[in-house]
Amino acid sequence: MISPPTLFAPLTLPNGRVLKNRIIKAAMSDSLGDGQGNPTATQIRLYERWAEGGLSASIIGEVQGDPLYPERPGNLVLDDNADMAAFRELARRGSSNKAQLWLQLGHAGALAHLPISAPKGPSAIEFPDFRSEAMSRAEIAAVPGCFAKTARRAADLGFGGVQIHAAHGFLLSQFLSPLFNRRTDAFGGSIHARMRLLIETVEAVRAAVPPEFVVSVKLNATDQIAGGLTEEESLVVVAALEGMGVDLLDMSGGTYFPGAPPSSERTSDGPYFVAFARAARQLTTIPLMATGGFKRREEAEAAIHSGDVDAVGVARGFVLDPSLPNTWQAGRSDPVFPRFATLPPGGMTAWFTMRMTDLGSEQENRTDRDIAEAIAEYEKRDKQRLALWKNRSLRQ
Repeated sequence: MISPPTLFAPLTLPNGRVLKNRIIKAAMSDSLGDGQGNPTATQIRLYERWAEGGLSASIIGEVQGDPLYPERPGNLVLDDNADMAAFRELARRGSSNKAQLWLQLGHAGALAHLPISAPKGPSAIEFPDFRSEAMSRAEIAAVPGCFAKTARRAADLGFGGVQIHAAHGFLLSQFLSPLFNRRTDAFGGSIHARMRLLIETVEAVRAAVPPEFVVSVKLNATDQIAGGLTEEESLVVVAALEGMGVDLLDMSGGTYFPGAPPSSERTSDGPYFVAFARAARQLTTIPLMATGGFKRREEAEAAIHSGDVDAVGVARGFVLDPSLPNTWQAGRSDPVFPRFATLPPGGMTAWFTMRMTDLGSEQENRTDRDIAEAIAEYEKRDKQRLALWKNRSLRQ
């Protein structure tokens, strides 16, 4: 009888790449770009520290191939105007200690940051504090090629892989969601039509990169909002990705659209999407990863031991303990998550984002920042970067 895998057993992906264990630093928007789309010394050191801490792979959140649709002005942009030397240094130092460093390929679409963008998504949307235009067929047709070109650059610069972001309400997730995709052409209507752009993007990326380069997909189990993508529809997408050269399928959920609480703001205990992964396991041979809610080693160990997932995605645990895999393997205590008397919208995101800045600046002993201070620092830095981003755009 074959023993079930453990959290620290190697994982061989379909393309032959081997992860040294089952613990992956899931994508977060670290907001540590220089305001012109390039890596900073602080960001490079952060990912180096995570690699030194024993993880198998780390994913850099929201790396844009098109600077017109950023999520925030701290995003990275890997296009013709990028600082290739800085990206190459990020790839080198972030993949030390036999770790792998992957870029999450993003396009914010209707969620593009309004001060530096003209948001566009599958359909026109007009809310009191939110608006977006509908993409033309030509703009839709350009998306797979843009993702593929960015992935090829990543491979050439020494990164180990990419993750195609089709979750959390960003562009490919918007196309999957019936709430935000109301098109009546070949990209709207049934789930088979709504997944078309994702399928074409996966095909284009896989064809553009070497076989040993990892291609992952992040997919919402559900949008967790009335009228959005359901688990039943998401399972149809899972089945459609079978045989397309995807090396790892990351299950997450929620959306950042106004009025919808993101999964990252949950207060419930325990991992969020392991049950969905269990259902997906019946439909695909692609290795599965669940991201969200893993706070204790025993939770991560149980998810791997059950066979429901092949890897666990941990995000904020790595911000609290950058050497989390080494900590767990040594049998030391789980990270202690902060609690705040009040939690304004976006406050937790701001606190963890500024904490990442501390880690990359070797200032992790700074533990007295409260929510209000974190929000003020976060917003001040973004405001400073808006002008830098606009200057970058003017030069192109």
